[in-house]
Amino acid sequence: MIQISKREAKLWSRLGARATYGQAILEMARQRDDFYVMSADLCQSSGLFKFREEFPDRFINSGIAEQNLIGVAAGMAKDGTCIFASSFAPFVTMRACEQVRMNMGYMQLNIKTVGLGSGLIMAQLGNSHYGVEDGSVMRVIPGMTVVNPADGVEIMKTVEALCDYPHPAYLRLTGGPGLPMVHEDDIDFQIGKAIKLREGKDIAIVACGTMVYYAKQAAEILAEKGIEASVIDMHTIKPLDTAAVDAELGKKLIVTVEEATIVGGLGSAVAEHLAPKKVKPAQLMLGIKDTYPHAGTYQYLLENCRLTSPQIAEDIEAAL
Repeated sequence: MIQISKREAKLWSRLGARATYGQAILEMARQRDDFYVMSADLCQSSGLFKFREEFPDRFINSGIAEQNLIGVAAGMAKDGTCIFASSFAPFVTMRACEQVRMNMGYMQLNIKTVGLGSGLIMAQLGNSHYGVEDGSVMRVIPGMTVVNPADGVEIMKTVEALCDYPHPAYLRLTGGPGLPMVHEDDIDFQIGKAIKLREGKDIAIVACGTMVYYAKQAAEILAEKGIEASVIDMHTIKPLDTAAVDAELGKKLIVTVEEATIVGGLGSAVAEHLAPKKVKPAQLMLGIKDTYPHAGTYQYLLENCRLTSPQIAEDIEAAL
């Protein structure tokens, strides 16, 4: 089991999502020898260079060929072995979509696909590298689990949990170096079980990935205006923790916030669950609209997509 302290949580925040993923893989490899790791020629970008040096026989580079990445991973996973296979989010999900669908969805092989640089963190590289649709694409595949951790602590706990999770899964890594901290110490993490961070009587904000931190900040802004918001860290988008959503049905408004398209992601998952209910609150879906944002710095992109804490609070207040 990975030991987590406040000091380590701060370190992982500074390292960012990709480097923390690599550190999590290294720590787990030192504790167990029942999984292999693959990369589409992105060992350095995946934070896996230390793992490769220490465990060269457990690392495979497929080259810049994401379809082959999943195909080779499938062959290795036929006996039930857990395989972590990483590449940039749009490439590993959409370029290799057929292989993911057949080998992970249909065949239910024990592959954990890791989407690096998802959301808008690839910034100046533009929409070819943004992970806007990746979570939606993976969520629609039958039998696929989709996890979008909020910070370094949750990335560590997710990797640890996925080592013992005998189902195909997509690990969606949002944010970069200087990843804001949501959890400052160890947490009780379970795939498919949301974490409630704040209690509020008026509205509920359900967020995933980087947006969990911004949702917490938005809730504090709203509290200054007399609006009390619950904040739920819905790290697992599929299977959705429907019990956590149902616990908020008495609120005036349920807000979903994600660094992804609002089409088919967390907001859609919550809406699908709420749709058949006769009594339910209104829902506000915040995320990237049905468009490709203009390239720029990460902060510019967040502001352009209205995903900063003041903008989230402002849009919630307007909806109320």
